[in-house]
Amino acid sequence: MTTTTAGLQPSYRIAWGPLIWIGALHAGALLAFNFAYFSWSGLLLCLLLHWLTGGIGICLTYHRLLTHRSFAVRPAWLEYVMTFIGNSASEGGAIGWVADHRRHHAFSDQEDDTHTPLRGFFWAHMYWWMRVEDQNNHCDAYYDRWAPDLNSDPVHRWLDKYHFIAPLALFAALYLAGGMSWLVWGGFVRTVFVLHSTWLVNSATHVWGYRSHVTRDKSTNLWWVAMLTYGEGWHNNHHAYQTSARHGMAWWEIDMTYLAIQVMKFFRIAYDVRLPKVRDAETSLSGSPS
Repeated sequence: MTTTTAGLQPSYRIAWGPLIWIGALHAGALLAFNFAYFSWSGLLLCLLLHWLTGGIGICLTYHRLLTHRSFAVRPAWLEYVMTFIGNSASEGGAIGWVADHRRHHAFSDQEDDTHTPLRGFFWAHMYWWMRVEDQNNHCDAYYDRWAPDLNSDPVHRWLDKYHFIAPLALFAALYLAGGMSWLVWGGFVRTVFVLHSTWLVNSATHVWGYRSHVTRDKSTNLWWVAMLTYGEGWHNNHHAYQTSARHGMAWWEIDMTYLAIQVMKFFRIAYDVRLPKVRDAETSLSGSPS
């Protein structure tokens, strides 16, 4: 269990900023029950922006590019544009997201795991960001330990500090272009959909599903989470090969994020795409989907 330098139990505080913001997003999403705000164009925007902000912004950029460096992009400034898109998902700045996720891999399913399932499903799903440890707050010391590469980049530091600009700008653009329908569906509903889709990787894929590889944690492959997260639900594969750009290994494990990386590679935007090595196959089990 995490302890302070004095050997005491860690102290926690309520993360009021994220709690108020994400609570407001959930309240805004409830407006979708008012049929006056429904439109087919708003629903289409919800699905399209779910893919853009969640699939490209979070799964491809925050996770596979920035956290694990499973591929690189050219020109170099494109990484910042993609990070700004990730900001639009309302999951915080990239440096904090990457730091938390790298810590998760370092202590996966142990007490020091950022969203350890040992504290229950709800903690792993979303309670972990509501109550944060004082000693592991998103400060420079924490960033320097878990994300020194990003924290040493002044552009990434700016994007992390002002991450709220992207979602606010997107919400304003949606309202000006399509009124309340676009704001409710393309803004609030889409954001809540992205948040819970992402959180299911932290919770559901450490509880249910099948295992294809021997890992020191309880990560699983779960098909319906993979569908919601463009391939992130093949989580046991990912924990076995953390730096691999490809998470879906078997023919039935559809990985839309890896397909997007392949398209980027075709147009020479992505390069140095990393994949599992043949010698790593010794970790495989005789697992099959269930």
